Amino acid sequence: MTKKPFAAALLVAGLAFAAGSAAPSAWAQDTAAPDAAAPDAGEKSDVVAVVNGKEINESDLVAFIQQLPPQLQSQVQMLMPQILDQLVNNALSSDAGRSAGLATDEEVQSRVSKIEDLIIGQTYLQRAIDKRVTDEKLEAAYQAFIAENPPQRELKARHILVETEDEAKGLIAELDGGADFAELAKAHSTGPSGASGGELPPFKEGEMVPAFSDAAFAMEVGSYSKEPVKTQFGYHVIKLEGSSMAEPPAKEAVEGQLRDKLSQEAVEEIYAELRDGAEIDILLGKPAPGEAPAATPESGEAAPDAPAPGSN
Repeated sequence: MTKKPFAAALLVAGLAFAAGSAAPSAWAQDTAAPDAAAPDAGEKSDVVAVVNGKEINESDLVAFIQQLPPQLQSQVQMLMPQILDQLVNNALSSDAGRSAGLATDEEVQSRVSKIEDLIIGQTYLQRAIDKRVTDEKLEAAYQAFIAENPPQRELKARHILVETEDEAKGLIAELDGGADFAELAKAHSTGPSGASGGELPPFKEGEMVPAFSDAAFAMEVGSYSKEPVKTQFGYHVIKLEGSSMAEPPAKEAVEGQLRDKLSQEAVEEIYAELRDGAEIDILLGKPAPGEAPAATPESGEAAPDAPAPGSN
């Protein structure tokens, strides 16, 4: 029988998990399935299975799910029986390996050492970032963000969208005669806002198509466009109902992106400091000692051992 794709993916995730690569990471935290949130710190993980007296906890389940491809993470609930089966298989194979003496095996120890180096490096880097990305730096970054993104004028408007210029001019004539804008929009607008009387969400300059935006920002509050405004969607009649200066976003709203930016800057600083004074020799692409350099296509010369053209 052919192995189902998700079964193969579970096996790969199981191997990665068993190898120890399920250590917490930014990727894992960002891609964890919504239904597989890790337990709160300080709370005892719920036991999801027991294999030969050894408990498999909810935290183990979450770590395993984080190894799955995103398309499988979205199907976690449907795949839960297979996921639990794989966790049980992992526990059984680990027990069997330990019983076979593999805990002290040379290959195992070599791989454990590499994983240990990776985790130590990740932990060092994260703690170094945490020391540098302080509350004071976040506040300074937020103030700089506000300075670079000053408050902008924000409009509140309604519009009526119709297919032809003559229709739009007819509506403007009705408005000149005292017709209610919202009622005309409900009766005639082909746009999705027609049902709500043509009401639009607040918008800043440039957030609407250029012709619409230019016309709206040139109007006075309380007025409506005296000429149809043509865009790729049709012909608009616009009524400007309000104008204000938009408040800058709250710090909480942009803290995530500011923290990411500061963290990236910190990473670059940390690596630059670590490289400064370190002895680094990149050997990839270099000839081994005593070996002649390989010929390059640009040189036009054959490598020393290459046969002359037409010699064989």
